[in-house]
Amino acid sequence: LDYPLSREDRILENTGFRKALSEEFVCESRIMAQVLDEILSVSKYDCNVIITGETGVGKEKVANIIQKNSSRNMQPYLKINCAAIAPNLMESEFFGYEKGAFTGANQTGKKGYFELADNGTIFLDEVGELPLDIQAKLLRVVQDGEFFRVGGTRPVKTNVRILSATNRDLEKQIEDKQFRRD
Repeated sequence: LDYPLSREDRILENTGFRKALSEEFVCESRIMAQVLDEILSVSKYDCNVIITGETGVGKEKVANIIQKNSSRNMQPYLKINCAAIAPNLMESEFFGYEKGAFTGANQTGKKGYFELADNGTIFLDEVGELPLDIQAKLLRVVQDGEFFRVGGTRPVKTNVRILSATNRDLEKQIEDKQFRRD
């Protein structure tokens, strides 16, 4: 018998969706198929995305599916665990530094993650762990597509899609003034 396919079944029949599923997710429920449909839908738009959820639910897997199905899938894709970077090193790791910017700095300077990911995607895992001062500098990247290297005097342009994830309650962190709403 030839039954008309439901919306969810059509999703599962989509070859791009099958590829994403076979590599990243095992999906048996219709509700999860709807979630994955939303993920693929977001993939098509060149926008920044924040993924929230409890530890272990697959936030990084979601980011990987978005990246694989985006127009930037052949460009650099950097995955950064924000909680694993010491707060005093975060600015230089994210934005790089100029030669002589601080004691022990590389003699020629160093590109940061946002410069290395130019024209690609950067995944900021545990973004809820970012200190407020780094959030403010990250906002400049989001709004203007530019940043300053540590010790630098000229802005560096970047074209980066930012995917981020957290298990934190960002609304509560915003209320507690630990995370910027913007």
